[in-house]
Amino acid sequence: MRAPLSIIIPTLNAQADLPATLASLIEGLQAGVIREVIVSDGGSGDQTLDIAEEAGAVVVTAAPGRGGQLRRGVAASKGTWLLVLHADTQLDAGWTSIVKEAMAEDFSGYGHLRFRAEGFAPAAVATWANWRSRVFGLPYGDQGLLISRTLYDSAGGYPDIPLMEDVALARALKGRLFALAFTARTGAERYQEGGWFRRGARNLMTLIRFLLGADPEVLARAYRRR
Repeated sequence: MRAPLSIIIPTLNAQADLPATLASLIEGLQAGVIREVIVSDGGSGDQTLDIAEEAGAVVVTAAPGRGGQLRRGVAASKGTWLLVLHADTQLDAGWTSIVKEAMAEDFSGYGHLRFRAEGFAPAAVATWANWRSRVFGLPYGDQGLLISRTLYDSAGGYPDIPLMEDVALARALKGRLFALAFTARTGAERYQEGGWFRRGARNLMTLIRFLLGADPEVLARAYRRR
């Protein structure tokens, strides 16, 4: 029987983070759970593709835009289950047994978010993200998303939009994603540069505008300017 799980990682100039993210997947390979790792790149100009190829990942390349990259990455995969990870999100040891149990019970869901930073602000922002996911059913991609291909297809997959693709998919799957017990530790650099609560407030406003119907292209341009 072929391993069930395809890992999908969208990348763009991710050479600093990708090695550790890939290393966190080794236990899944050793346990025979991972069928393939798909790196869907949006035109990196650094060593991202070399790192992915040296690790044995399948590389898909096209125009940048995380929604489109994820959609193409899933389309290139063959597993009956998908685990979507951001390039700077690493899984804590022990994730494999939790994911195996979830797949056996046909539970799709997301991990418990933590930042790779210490202090009150990282803990507070992560607490908000985990609360938002449980209460409103809106996990973000940096939490890791485990989803059966059947469920993914039933929701129409990731939309080809440059921002909020994870929220769009989560809304289509509302009530069918559950909090899982694995921990996803994501990078803190953008928050450290922009200010934890200032950036958090901007992200919240972006989410609200999207939920109210704002064009993702407009939101993405504003996001990049910031």
